Amino acid sequence: MAEFTMELNDEQKEVRDWLHGFAADVIRPAAAEWDEREETPWPVIQEAAKVGIYSLDFYAQQYFDPTGLGIPMAMEELFWGDAGIALSIVGTGLAAVGVLANGTEEQIGTWVPQMYGDANDVKLAAFCSSEPDAGSDVASMRTRAVYDEAKDEWVINGTKTWATNGGIANVHVVVAVVDPELGSKGHASFIVPPNTPGLAQGQKFKKHGIRASHTAEVVLDNVRVPGSCLLGGKAKLDERLARARERAKAGGERVKNAAMATFEASRPAVGAMAVGTARAAYEVALDYAMTREQFGRPIIDNQGVAFQLAEMATQIDAARLLVWRASWMAVNGKPFTAAEGSMSKLFASETAKKVTAQAIQILGGNGYTREYPVERMHRDSAIYTIFEGTSEIQRLVIARTLSGMPIR
Repeated sequence: MAEFTMELNDEQKEVRDWLHGFAADVIRPAAAEWDEREETPWPVIQEAAKVGIYSLDFYAQQYFDPTGLGIPMAMEELFWGDAGIALSIVGTGLAAVGVLANGTEEQIGTWVPQMYGDANDVKLAAFCSSEPDAGSDVASMRTRAVYDEAKDEWVINGTKTWATNGGIANVHVVVAVVDPELGSKGHASFIVPPNTPGLAQGQKFKKHGIRASHTAEVVLDNVRVPGSCLLGGKAKLDERLARARERAKAGGERVKNAAMATFEASRPAVGAMAVGTARAAYEVALDYAMTREQFGRPIIDNQGVAFQLAEMATQIDAARLLVWRASWMAVNGKPFTAAEGSMSKLFASETAKKVTAQAIQILGGNGYTREYPVERMHRDSAIYTIFEGTSEIQRLVIARTLSGMPIR
């Protein structure tokens, strides 16, 4: 087990500086254009693939970093560049985590490489969990997967929503109900291979922020996938469902479902994204406050501005500490006994919203215009308190974990 440390080693520092350079030289100059276009920034993704950032090898190196700091460090630097473009670059990672969290070694080896492709043929993947009537309330999920034993196929029907890369991805990971009587415990995850008949993109959403990231509905109409596309395999699923039924009869302990296993693993990473956006806005505000003069002196000379910046910097550091602790715990197999993963996402996401709003205030009228990036950063920051578990859900998870009570 790696010891917890706040000091990056030389290799990590080298990777951080490389990512920071890419964010500064490639992502930032393109940020405003792709935010306005509200389209997937293919040229930037392809450039990321050429230099090795958008690749399975890079993702795996960071994911299996024994210190746990590889992923949060990478997320912070990329999202410091721009949240929308960065999400287009890392969006495939959520689907990859879904396979890593639930799949067999053979499934991981087969499907994760196909999610990325290579520098000459870039691929995308999408993780599909939320539904029009089932966001935070995963027990209300209606997408159904029925096993056709004669053909060893699963037949999937339903509609997913809020899917990053949904409909344009080459590989979709879909969470579906396999046993409705078990509620959220009766879910399973499936790979839908490229060009599978019956899968189509529904509505593409025009969003408040992260507009360079494609978000859409995914419609599944009698989608048939081989039995081998059930993540974890049928024997493992049958065992898990039988255990859930026994515990349900006895009123026993909670059993995690496929979607929650994915989100639990990714929450600190979302916190790191929020830290990157908050840091970017803080740096713009600090520079502006040191150079903007009013009444014959820089505005940072005023306590009203200086104290805001002090608070912003403190909150960003605190958020990073929570994210790094949760990331280290996750990689080293330490259970979140105090909901440390949810704590990290909650605090970091709320910090991003607050810090970006303060940055606009410090820039005054300039901050409210698109001539300065803090307006876009503030719009982008809103998503962190919503996706992969709202702030309200994080508070509920924390309260339930600390109390052991079924708080409603």
